[in-house]
Amino acid sequence: MHQGTMKAWLDSSHLSGANSTYVEEMYEAYQDDPSSVTDDWRAVFDNLPVVNGSAIDAPEAAHSKVRDYFRSLALDTRRGGASRVSDPELDAKQVKVLQMINAHRFRGHQNANLDPLGLWKREPVKELNPAFHGLDADDMDREFNTGSFAHGGETMKLSELINALKATYCGSIGAEYMHITDTEEKRWIQQRLEPTMGKAQLSKEEKTRILEGLNAAEGMEKYLGAKFPGAKRFSLEGGDALVPMMREILYQAGEAGTKEIVIGMAHRGRLNLLVNVLGKRPGELFDEFAGKHKAELGSGDVKYHQGFSSDFETPGGNLHLALAFNPSHLEIVNPVVMGSVRARQDRRQCDTGLQVMPITIHGDSAITGQGIVQETFNMSQTRGFKIGGSIRIVVNNQVGFTTSLHQDVRSTEYCTDIAKMVQAPIFHVNADDPEAVAFVSRLAVDYRNTFRRDVVIDLVCYRRHGHNEADEPSATQPLMYAKIKKHPTPRKLYADQLIAEGSLGADDVTGMINDYREALDQGECVVKEWRPMTLHSVDWSPFIGHDWDVAYEPTLPMERLQSLASRLTDVPESHKLQSRVAKLYKDRSAMASGEKLLDWGFAETLAYATILEDKKRVRITGQDSGRGTFFHRHAVLHNQNDGTTYLPLRNVADEQGPIDITDSVLSEASVLAFEYGYATAEPGGLTIWEAQFGDFVNCAQVVIDQFVSSGEQKWGRLCGLTMLLPHGYEGQGPEHSSARLERFLQLCADHNMQVCVPSTPAQVYHMLRRQVVRPMRRPLIVMSPKSLLRHPLAVSSMEELANGTFQNVISEIDEQDPSKVDRVVFCSGKVYFELLERRRKEGLNNIAIVRVEQLYPFPHAEMDAELEKYQHVKEFVWCQEEPQNQGAWYCSQHHFWTAIPKGATLTYAGREASAAPACGYPELHNMQQQQLVNDALNLK
Repeated sequence: MHQGTMKAWLDSSHLSGANSTYVEEMYEAYQDDPSSVTDDWRAVFDNLPVVNGSAIDAPEAAHSKVRDYFRSLALDTRRGGASRVSDPELDAKQVKVLQMINAHRFRGHQNANLDPLGLWKREPVKELNPAFHGLDADDMDREFNTGSFAHGGETMKLSELINALKATYCGSIGAEYMHITDTEEKRWIQQRLEPTMGKAQLSKEEKTRILEGLNAAEGMEKYLGAKFPGAKRFSLEGGDALVPMMREILYQAGEAGTKEIVIGMAHRGRLNLLVNVLGKRPGELFDEFAGKHKAELGSGDVKYHQGFSSDFETPGGNLHLALAFNPSHLEIVNPVVMGSVRARQDRRQCDTGLQVMPITIHGDSAITGQGIVQETFNMSQTRGFKIGGSIRIVVNNQVGFTTSLHQDVRSTEYCTDIAKMVQAPIFHVNADDPEAVAFVSRLAVDYRNTFRRDVVIDLVCYRRHGHNEADEPSATQPLMYAKIKKHPTPRKLYADQLIAEGSLGADDVTGMINDYREALDQGECVVKEWRPMTLHSVDWSPFIGHDWDVAYEPTLPMERLQSLASRLTDVPESHKLQSRVAKLYKDRSAMASGEKLLDWGFAETLAYATILEDKKRVRITGQDSGRGTFFHRHAVLHNQNDGTTYLPLRNVADEQGPIDITDSVLSEASVLAFEYGYATAEPGGLTIWEAQFGDFVNCAQVVIDQFVSSGEQKWGRLCGLTMLLPHGYEGQGPEHSSARLERFLQLCADHNMQVCVPSTPAQVYHMLRRQVVRPMRRPLIVMSPKSLLRHPLAVSSMEELANGTFQNVISEIDEQDPSKVDRVVFCSGKVYFELLERRRKEGLNNIAIVRVEQLYPFPHAEMDAELEKYQHVKEFVWCQEEPQNQGAWYCSQHHFWTAIPKGATLTYAGREASAAPACGYPELHNMQQQQLVNDALNLK
C-alpha cells in the first residue's frame, strides 16, 4: 500500500481526522501480536512505506516515526466535512485520550469498588490516572474524539469522559474481557457496558422484584437460624444477592427462548435457592431439619446435597429447572451438569444450546483449588462435549473455610483467572449493589446465547457466619469478622436506597418482610413463579421398580442380524481405507457371510447396530474410542486420501437412532462425570465411557464413589452408564494391567451396579444389548479384554448372537464326564483360555472349568444349576490373575462358599498379595502366570 493509497484509505475510514491517531494503539497491539488486529489494519501495518529515508518496518520502527507518519495523513473532518492537517499538540493529546480509554477497558476492574467490606487493599492503577497520560486540568474542558467508546457521542469533554469511564469500569462492576481475541465479542461487550455506564435501567416493578429476592434470602436464613439454632445450613448471608441474581437469569433466559436450566452448586446457599428459587416447600425442608425421612428412599443424604426439580414461570414461557444432587467433593458436579445438559439438548435436537442452559455455582476457594474446573473449561468447546456455553457464578466470600484466600489459597490475582484459559469474559460485581448484580446477570445470559461460550460472574460478597453455623470465624479472621458484625445486610442497604429514592415506602418494605415470614410459617411454596412440573422431556417410568433379573427378550431374527452385518461392511469405494483396516473389513465381510466366526470387534459393533436400528441412541466416548485403543473397533473410518471420516453405524437403516463416537479430551474424571450426567438424563439409549487402559480409571475415583456406585442409594437417581475398562495381565506392567476390579466389588451392595467380565464376542454382544433392551437402568462395569480381542479361541457364531442370551455363568465347554470330575476351577476373563489350553495340552479330564461372567450381582441361581452335577466334588478353586489382595477373591469368595457343596473346600490360585497391581518385568510376569495356572490345575 503506497502513501497515496493509504491517505485515500484514511480519508474514507471512520478514523479520519484527529481520530486517526487511534492507530498508535492499534500499532502497539500489532507489535505484540499481528493477529490481534483486524485484517485491514494488519494490511496497513504490513505495508508501511519508507519515511524520511528509513523504512517503518514493524516491529523495529520507532513509535515516534509511526505517529509522525500518520499525523501527516490525519485530516480533521469534524467541522462540516472540511479538511485540514491536525494540530500536532492536540493530536498527541488525542492519542493519550484514546490510550486512557483503553487503559480503563484493560485495567479498570483493578480499581473497581468490588469488596462490600472494603478490605481489599489494592494499589491505584497509574494508567487510569489522566496525569499518567499527560492530561491535566487545562484539558478537562476540551472536547476529544472518543474513538470506539460507546457513550456520549463521537466527542466528549475530557472531564465527562473520565467520569463515564470511572462509572463504567471502576464502579460496582469490574469487567475483564480484553483478554478475548475475538474483536466482535469485545465490541459486543463494550456496546452493552459503555452506553449505560454499567447501570441497569430498572422499572419500579423490577426493583421491587430484586428487593423481594433479597428479602427472601435474608428472611429464610433468619428463620432457620431461629428455628434450628446451631444446625448446619451453610448460610447464604452476605451473599444474599445470589437469589435475585438467579431470578434475573431465569427471567432473561426465559425471554430468550430457553426451556430447561440445569444447575450445579455446592453447599453455600443451596437451601436458600431450593426454597426461594426452585420452590421447594419450606415445610418439607423443616421436616428434614427435624430429622424426619422416608424409609423407602434409600440411605438418603444430608440436606445441603439434595437436588430438586420444578417449573418456573417467566414472561417468555415456563422453564424446567433441575438442581443436580452434589456430594461434598464440591466442583465435581460441574461436568455432571454439562453432561445432563448435552443429553437434553441432543434429545431436543438443539445444536445452538439455546433451549437448555447450565448454571454452575462455585466457591471462590474451590474454583481455583480443584482441577476438575480446568478440565471442564477445557472440554467446553470440544466437539463431543460442547453445550453452547455455561454461566458460572462464583459466590466469592473471600475466605476458604478458615484459610485467607490471597495468601494461601491461590497464586492468581482473582479466583476466576482460570476462566481466561477459554477466553471467557469475567464480570466481578459488588454483591451489595443488587442493581449491578441484575445488570451483569442479564448481560451474562445474552453473551452466552450470542456467542455460545462460557461466561463468569464473580459475586464478591462475604460470609456472615463461619464455614458452617457451628464454627467461630473470628478465631481465624478477627479483622474481617469485626467488620462483618457492623456491616448492614444487603437487604437493609437496598431497602434504604429504594425508600430514599421514593421507589418504595417504609411501610411497603415492612409489609414485604411480614408477608414472607407468614408464608414460611405456613410451610407452603414461597416462589410465586413456581408451577407444577409439566415440562419433563424424558419418561423414566418404564425403568422404575425393576431389578437386574427382570425378564426381557434377548433374541433377534437371524435375517435381521445378517442384514445389519452386511450394511456394516459396506464401505463406499471412494473411501480409501488404511491397509490394516481394509484387511479387517475384508474379514468382517467374511464373518457377515458366514465364512468366518465373529471376532470381538464385529460382535460389539453388531450390538450397537441392533440398538440403532431400534431407533435408540448410542453414545461412546473415550480417548481412543473411534479406532479403539487396541486397534479392534474401527467404527470411525478415516479416508487415506483426504482425511474425511465415514461411520458405517450411521448407515444401518433408513430410519435409525443417532450415534456419536468421540475421541475425548485427555481426562478420566471430567469425561466420566460428563457421561454419568448424560446417562442420568437419557435413559432410552446406550451411554458408554471407555478407558484407554482400565488402570487409568483411578483418576476418576471420586466420580465412581460419589455418583456411579451410590447415586441411586443416596438420591434415587437411576443411571444406565456403561464403563468399558480394559483389564488383563499381559506383562505390560503395573499401570497397564488392572482396572482395579476389587475397588468396584468393594462398592457393590443393594444391587447398585453390575460388574461383568465377558469372555466371548457373543457375550459382549448380549451384554451391551441387555443394557438397553432390559427395562432396568443401573451402571454396568465391564472388565473388557485386550488380548482376547484377537484370540483364536475367543470367537462366536452368528447363531450364538441370534439365538443366545448373556450367560452370567458359562459351564464347562469340553465334553468332560461330570462323574469323573474331582476338581472344579472358577475363573473370570482372559485366564480362562490359558487354563483351557493348558488342560487340553495335559489331557486332564478330571477338572471342570466354570466361568463367572457376572461377578455382581452374583448369579446364585445360575451357579446352583451349574454345580448340580458336581455335588460329589470336594475341591473347588478360584483362579485369578490379579494379586491375592486385589481382583475378586476377597470381595466374592463368600459367594463361592455359598455355592459349593457342603463339606467341600475352596482354595485360591493366583498371584501373591502385592502393593502394586502387577510386576514390571516380563520374565517375572510369565513365571507368575505359569505358576497360577499350574496351581489351579494342580500341576507341579
